[in-house]
Amino acid sequence: MSDAYETALLKAWGPQADSAHDIAHIRRVWSNCQALSTEQTDQDVLYASCIFHDLVNLPKDSPNRSDASRLSAEAAAPLLLALGFEQSKLVAVQHAIIAHSYSANIAPETEEALILQDADRLDALGAIGIARMFAISGALGRALYDPDDPLAQSRELDDTRFAIDHFETKLFKLPEMMNTEKGRALARARREEMRAFRASLLESAVN
Repeated sequence: MSDAYETALLKAWGPQADSAHDIAHIRRVWSNCQALSTEQTDQDVLYASCIFHDLVNLPKDSPNRSDASRLSAEAAAPLLLALGFEQSKLVAVQHAIIAHSYSANIAPETEEALILQDADRLDALGAIGIARMFAISGALGRALYDPDDPLAQSRELDDTRFAIDHFETKLFKLPEMMNTEKGRALARARREEMRAFRASLLESAVN
């Protein structure tokens, strides 16, 4: 990673980064990007969009959460220009940043945007996805699960109250939403890890 890009990100963040959206998350997403990229991928665009995709990080329970990627794209432009980034590629970077977001619901239209969206979603799956989910839920004061009906067999799923409901409301759906074949395969494998974890958790919870 470029020290200059990372330094600019950390300076812009200040103390706001949380444990699920920190520099470690950025590095993991970049690793995923590299795994998914092809010879046709514009690495400059992919790298810049990856570094700054969470530049503005609104809380998960914020009513303006869906605006975070657009705000990140807008804020990234002056930072990238100050770092000497090629101005003609800024539009592509901003599109990838805006489209990466699940809550923004904007379709990615370039290879770099498709890859970044997959790479970010991969970090919501598997062991690291579980850790991030519980970190966010804990920060928001949500219970681990409903002790009376953990699998929501007789109630509506509600991941604003119970952390493991988020598996069904969002995370288990991600593999079928992947754009790349490799991303889809990796996502499905990570989903199985999460299913195994949930089964183990619930076995402990009911005994």
